[in-house]
Amino acid sequence: MNNNLNPNQGPSQRHALLRPVLALFALLSVLTGIVYPLAVTGAARAVFPQQAAGSLVVQGETVVGSALIGQSFSDPRHFWGRPSATAPMAYNAAASSGSNQGPLNPALVDAVRARIEALRAADPGNQAPVPADLVTASASGLDPHISPAAALYQAPRIARLRGLAPQQLVDLVGQHTEQPLLFGLIGEPRVNVLALNLALDAAHGR
Repeated sequence: MNNNLNPNQGPSQRHALLRPVLALFALLSVLTGIVYPLAVTGAARAVFPQQAAGSLVVQGETVVGSALIGQSFSDPRHFWGRPSATAPMAYNAAASSGSNQGPLNPALVDAVRARIEALRAADPGNQAPVPADLVTASASGLDPHISPAAALYQAPRIARLRGLAPQQLVDLVGQHTEQPLLFGLIGEPRVNVLALNLALDAAHGR
C-alpha cells in the first residue's frame, strides 16, 4: 500500500507533503471566513442598506427597535403585540422559539384563557371576539406584526384612555396596514406594532 505519510519517510519529505495541504486550508479559511462574508455584507449594505443593518428603527439619534423583531408593550395606552414564548424574556432575539404546545395541551388552553382575561380586564366594555393572534404566540416568538383585526380590537381601549375619537385610531391603523407581498399573493395584511405605536405617540403624545 502506498502511504504518502509513511513514518519511514524523512521529515523533509513529510513537510513537503503537508505544506500544500496547510496552504490550501489557510487559503480556503481566508476565502470562506473573511473574503466571502465581507463581500456579501458589502453588497448587501450597498443594495439594501437598511435591511443589512438589521432594519433598525431610529428616532433622532436613538435606536428604538427593529422593524423585524417585536417588543413588549404593556402600557394600555399603546397597542399590544403578539405574545412571545421566548426565554428568559419575551422577544429574545437570541432564543427564537415557539411554545411547541399543541391545541389540546392544557397549558396552552390556560395561557390563552389568561390572555383573554387580561384583554377583557383592560377594556371591560369591549365584548368583540378576541383575534387569535392577540392570545397565541408566533412560531418564532419574535413576530413584530399583528393583524389589522387585532389592532382594531384594541382601538376602543386606546381611544378611551387617550381621550380620542375611535375613528382616529381606525384611520391610524388603516394608514399603517401593510398589504401582502407580490401583488397580494403572498401573506396577509399586517400591522407593525412598533411603527403603529410610534405614529400614535407622534400624533397624540405619549
